[in-house]
Amino acid sequence: MDDTDQKLIALLRQNARESVATLAARLKVSRGTVTNRITKLEDQGLIVGYTVRLRPDVQSNDIRAWMSIAVEGNTTRAVIASLLGEPGVATLHDTNGRWDLLAELRAANLADLSSVLERIRLVKGIRNTETSIHLETYRTA
Repeated sequence: MDDTDQKLIALLRQNARESVATLAARLKVSRGTVTNRITKLEDQGLIVGYTVRLRPDVQSNDIRAWMSIAVEGNTTRAVIASLLGEPGVATLHDTNGRWDLLAELRAANLADLSSVLERIRLVKGIRNTETSIHLETYRTA
C-alpha cells in the first residue's frame, strides 16, 4: 500500500459516498486510477465494507473502549492504514511511551466489540494490545 492508497482510504473514511470524480480530483489522479485502487483494496481484503457514522448523541448506548497498541518494527504506517479502514475505530492517535497508538473503539454491544477486537488483533504488524472499556466521562474540554 502506497501513499496514494493511504490518502484514498483516509478520504473514504471521511465520506465513503464521495464520487470517484471528486476522489480523483482530490488525489490528483484519474478516475480510472481511483476505481482500480478501490477494487484492488477490496480484493486484497483491506477494505472490508462501508458503514454509516451517526452523531454520538444519536446512539448513546454504544460501548466505547480504548485500545493501546504496540506496533512491530517499522510497520506503523501500514498498521495505521489498516486501522483507518476498521469501522469500529472511532479515533486513532499516535502516542509515545510504552504504546505506539491509542484507538477509541465504538461498538453497538459486547458481541460487536468482541468482533472489532478480533479484527484489530489480526492486523499484520500489531505486536500487543491492551483494551479498557470506557465507563463514564467526568469532564470534557
